[in-house]
Amino acid sequence: MTTDTPRRSDAGRITPMNRLGLDYRAEAARLGPPPVRIIDAHTHINGPRAARVYREARDLYGVGVTWSMTQIKQAPAVREALGDTVRFIAVPSYMDPDRKRAHSEGFLEEIQRWHDEFGSTIVKFWCAPRALDYGEEVGAPDLMRLDSEWRIRQMELAHSLGMMLMAHIADPDTWFATKYADAARYGAKREHYLPLERLADRFDTPWLIAHMGGWPEDLDFLDGLLTRHPNFHLDTSATKWMVRELSKHPRGRFVEFLEKHRGRILFGSDIVTMDEHLIDDDGPRGMGAQASGEADAFELYASRYWALRTLFETSYEGESPIADPDLALVAPERFTEMDAPTLRGHALPRDLLRVLYHDAANNLLESRCANPA
Repeated sequence: MTTDTPRRSDAGRITPMNRLGLDYRAEAARLGPPPVRIIDAHTHINGPRAARVYREARDLYGVGVTWSMTQIKQAPAVREALGDTVRFIAVPSYMDPDRKRAHSEGFLEEIQRWHDEFGSTIVKFWCAPRALDYGEEVGAPDLMRLDSEWRIRQMELAHSLGMMLMAHIADPDTWFATKYADAARYGAKREHYLPLERLADRFDTPWLIAHMGGWPEDLDFLDGLLTRHPNFHLDTSATKWMVRELSKHPRGRFVEFLEKHRGRILFGSDIVTMDEHLIDDDGPRGMGAQASGEADAFELYASRYWALRTLFETSYEGESPIADPDLALVAPERFTEMDAPTLRGHALPRDLLRVLYHDAANNLLESRCANPA
């Protein structure tokens, strides 16, 4: 695996997605093609123009198929941009002004549409701890709980349609130490897995648990979770989180974990695209502030693939090019929001890369779909 020094671009402009001033196009060539075309099992692709910028970054880094949590109104445009290389994961209409309906009867209707019109085979449930705040804002505190009445009805529909289930359960340990420090309100991290484990027995379909199950910090916990529930699968999405935490594990332990659960860990990036990223404007744009123009958007998307492929394929050891504000969140006296953790590459064996990058996702989809990757 390559251990060459990353190449800085001539411009060398320092941004949160490129602290090292890398030339991400040259970096893709330096890494070379992956051992197999990658399936990215966790993205949020929206915006027809942004989807085309994303496609360039994706193609350069050897990603051939994208599983996307796209807003249903944008699905036709994203399909036009990505063609038959996109698979849609059913999600609610988060932008609907009637948020309570969007996550109750509205999502029941849309699950059916996602299945019938877009061939979706997976339904995603977001139930991070801060979902409690979201529910209270719309007057229904239990609305986003994984085991709420509406969620159960949605799971029953998905199960009847032969769809898999996907869930975002927990957030980083850094957030539980800060944003969720009020345990009386948000609960301890382990408590968030209790309804998941109960429902895994009730709905025996495959489950994909996002962001390394929500606990990349603790491989022993994940080992137990996967051992207890053979229908559980994990993805590696949330790039900054994965870089920070998976780099801390000794290579031998990480390889042992992947080998033990071979075929149940899927590659995912959690890349979010939107046309607001292409606005060349320094004014406030909400999430669009992540990028300001097409060049920034390309680097935002490419940086995630650079970081993940470097983590999995190489022996690189050095600063991540992606700023990680969680460092400042827990230790503001030591870090700024532009600081980044050390990225330590695990140089995974080639056969294990093939499973992580392609076979795990392809085999999972093949069990539900006539048109896998």
